[in-house]
Formats: sequence, structure tokens, C-alpha cells
Amino acid sequence: MSGTSKIEWTERTWNPVTGCTKISAGCKYCYAESMAHRLKAMGTNGYENGFELSLMPERLSEPLNRRSPTIYFVNSMSDLFHEGVPDDYIEMIIEVISRTPQHTYQILTKRPERMVSFFENRIIPKNAWLGVTVENEKEGKPRIDLLRQVKAHIRFLSIEPLLENVSPLNLSGINWVIVGGESGANARPMKGEWVESIKDDCQSYDVRFFFKQWGRYGADGVARSKKANGRKFNGMTWDDMPNPSQYNGEIHD
Repeated sequence: MSGTSKIEWTERTWNPVTGCTKISAGCKYCYAESMAHRLKAMGTNGYENGFELSLMPERLSEPLNRRSPTIYFVNSMSDLFHEGVPDDYIEMIIEVISRTPQHTYQILTKRPERMVSFFENRIIPKNAWLGVTVENEKEGKPRIDLLRQVKAHIRFLSIEPLLENVSPLNLSGINWVIVGGESGANARPMKGEWVESIKDDCQSYDVRFFFKQWGRYGADGVARSKKANGRKFNGMTWDDMPNPSQYNGEIHD
């Protein structure tokens, strides 16, 4: 789905690709998959294939038609660097990003190997923030080293769903960390001490920290609605975001 987003760390979603395939533990209860099947059942345009990978070239022009500066989450319903998305199609998306410097684009992937390869001989627009998902030690943390290899102006981590303690984190070259628990009927619990450790890591590296949600399980470990558990951690709302003017994409150890 494209349009105004309820995701706390963005403003709108832009989905020139929909559908994906599962590759790691964080994908087990994928919200996008559930939503895609729901949209297909509703007969929503663009979701005739459900969660099968689908290119949507008719959506490429959406940001071009919006003059007001906007933060876009690119492919909230897919992964731009999925092996099924052709290089030339990714280039078309990057071209739109380059042509709309008034907007900010957040691109998140679980496939950083391809992201590194794609940008090896290409320039990354300054208004494209590149990030990786870090849900656990085994599959998530290795993505951080790969993210450091791309010369993005802003690099970020989405540690959601946080499935286990991933601290300590080497956050050299990382500008922003989002943390959140899993939502949905089958959600796996997140512990407060895991979040606290990540927040401490962010403080040590002077990295912006954003706490998105507790999800299905609250700070007390009790299952409730996501809304009831809320977004406060240690009694506060943590909504820090990067200021692009402070960064130049370089890594300082």
C-alpha cells in the first residue's frame, strides 16, 4: 500500500514493488504478508498477486507529483534489494529519488549483500537513507558490517522485531537506531533490558535512538493490544531522528 503511514518514524509509504520472500527469523510473522493477503481479499488495486513479488511501474511517479517535503519509507510492503527486482528497475527508483531532493527516502533491507553490490559503482543520493534490519545475533548483526560498506549519507538500523539481546553493538558509521517489539497474535516477547542495552550503545556512539513500540507484550511481559502497551520506555517517548546536515556518510572509528 502507498500513502500516509501510521509507522511512527516516517510520514508516507511508497511501494513501487510489493511482495517478498522470507529469509530470516524476523520474517516469520511478517506484517506486510498479512496485510497483502488482506488487501487482495478486499480487491485492492495492486495486490491481485497477494504477497508474490510484483513490480508496480505505475507507482514510480508518485513522489514526483508531491511538492511538499515528505519522508518516504520505500517498499514498506517489500524489499527493494530482493533478488527478483531487476537492477534497471532499482535504477529507475533511485532516479526518482535523485529528481526529488525535497523528499527524504528511507530504504530498509534484509539483503545488504545486494545493496552493497548495487551501489559499488553507483552514487547514492544524499536524500536516500539506507538501513538494515537487525532482529537477532545470527542473522541480523552481520548486516551491520555490510551496511557500513555503502557510502550513504545516513545509515540506520531497524531493530524490530527485537527477538533477543543483540548488545553490545558496534555502531561506528551508524546514525540512527529504531527499536521495537513484535505485534500480532503470534508475537514473540521483547525484554526491557535488551532495549536498555541498545539505548546505552547508542549513547556511547552518539547515535540517535528511536523507540517505536512495545508491541503485543508490554514492559511487564503481559500480552495486550499494541496500543495499550504504548511507546514509552522508562516513562519517556524516544523519537530522536538524524539531522542530515550533521553527517557526511564517512565512518569515524
